Amino acid sequence: MSNLFLIAHVAGRTVAIDSDQVESVVDIGEVTAVPRASPHVRGLAALRSRVVTVVDTQSALGHEGGSQASRAVITQVDGHHYALLVDQLDDVAPFELRPLGGGVTLDPAWRAAGRGIVERDGEPILAIDLAALVPGQTGTH
Repeated sequence: MSNLFLIAHVAGRTVAIDSDQVESVVDIGEVTAVPRASPHVRGLAALRSRVVTVVDTQSALGHEGGSQASRAVITQVDGHHYALLVDQLDDVAPFELRPLGGGVTLDPAWRAAGRGIVERDGEPILAIDLAALVPGQTGTH
């Protein structure tokens, strides 16, 4: 059975995000820093008359320097809205989600976010759980 997936680039890797996790895709404007927030939280941003927590996905995945991205995928986790920064957006298309094979080698942060693999034009793409990138969450595997 196929689901729709958003294909994006995060921290130098092509990823697939189940459309059920995507509320919208936006360009993030001004971000206000939050004192003592997790290092993965860039800050807060106003979006359509509500405030969202902006998550630096590169930092959440253990990459140095953080993201310079201004595009974000809006998702909701435990009733709160988060904007997860993405480097680039490619496409939305139906794919069949397959389990992560035992032979797939991933860094611990990527493994925690990984939900499975989809295949596009013969290329395997890691499907990720956005909730796993939100500070304080363990994902919804």
